[in-house]
Amino acid sequence: MKRVCQIFRSPRKPEMYLYVDKAQGLADVPEALLAQFGEPQPVMVLALDASRKLARVRAGEVLDAIAAQGFFLQMPPTDAELRQRESARSRDQASE
Repeated sequence: MKRVCQIFRSPRKPEMYLYVDKAQGLADVPEALLAQFGEPQPVMVLALDASRKLARVRAGEVLDAIAAQGFFLQMPPTDAELRQRESARSRDQASE
């Protein structure tokens, strides 16, 4: 299944993103979530299918959530994920 998605970033929490079906927009996102998220800031529009590579989440998971509830909320990385990312960057730089 392919879907055109609009991605928004939160102005309140770094690396928090909201994925929605572009045709539906934010109509299915609960008001309480939007209040916590802040004014959604558009980042990009992309055609998403299950085989597409995304940086931190499986595309199939995003598509399933949008089909079930109308949106997918990508939370910021945990401290452990941030440490792991920094460690990988350091290894990459050392090997150059």
